[in-house]
Amino acid sequence: QVHLVESGGGLVQAGGSLRLSCAASGRTFSSYVMGWFRQAPGKEREFVAVISPSGAWTYYVDSVKGRFSISRDNAKNTVFLQMNSLKPEDTAVYYCAAARARTATLDEYDYWGQGTQVTVSS
Repeated sequence: QVHLVESGGGLVQAGGSLRLSCAASGRTFSSYVMGWFRQAPGKEREFVAVISPSGAWTYYVDSVKGRFSISRDNAKNTVFLQMNSLKPEDTAVYYCAAARARTATLDEYDYWGQGTQVTVSS
């Protein structure tokens, strides 16, 4: 069982930056693939970024490549999403999630946090 809690969301102007954190419980955090997803109002939840258990492999949706960076600190059971050059279309609730295998598919993630709101004003 993995319990996930996101933080770091907020209101930021376009072009600004935010750093999201996701703190995980449990001693098996370092064995999980960790992903970030987001859901805008009226839209389906979508994949944003994923990182392997060691942190050596990452993958991003095209719309955030070059702007967002996913990382993790296994000693602190935490995964991060650094978001730079934010755009109004990045406005969404951001969720972290844990999976057993490298995947960008929502249904293959076993554990989810409650989400944190990111609002980007124009």
